[in-house]
Amino acid sequence: MAFQLLLNIVIAFVWMLLMREMTVSGFIVGFLIGLLLMSLMRRFFPKPFYPRKVWSCLKLLLLLLKELVVSSSAVIRQILKPKLDMTPGIFAYETKLNPGWELTLLCGLVNLTPGTLLLEVDPEENMLYIHAMHIEEAHGVEKHIRSTFERAIMEVTRS
Repeated sequence: MAFQLLLNIVIAFVWMLLMREMTVSGFIVGFLIGLLLMSLMRRFFPKPFYPRKVWSCLKLLLLLLKELVVSSSAVIRQILKPKLDMTPGIFAYETKLNPGWELTLLCGLVNLTPGTLLLEVDPEENMLYIHAMHIEEAHGVEKHIRSTFERAIMEVTRS
């Protein structure tokens, strides 16, 4: 991905030099021409075409921002309730992510999920121990983590 992006930037600068137009619009036109050239020749690159990876990163960032807003509003709603109706508990969650930054990113996103807090990580077994404010919703939280966070992280790191 880094090689393809660097090549695209070089093509954009070469375009600017050929057109003798050192402006932002000239760079953008050159960048788009570079994208077009690289998309026509993408079968010669050993790795997948890089805009897919960039799009996956943007989707993960938007997911992070959405979870920030949702978790903040859920916490505010819980604080403003006159009566606390919680049944807290701890559940184990098995992940398919590799230990390292994939697992670290998942841990951060789990902490942003409303009503959950990561307590412990067991990297040998790929197990996370999560505290939930409403333990009866633990199965729904597991499905949410697997279908959103894990899928988005795998899209960024493994494709």
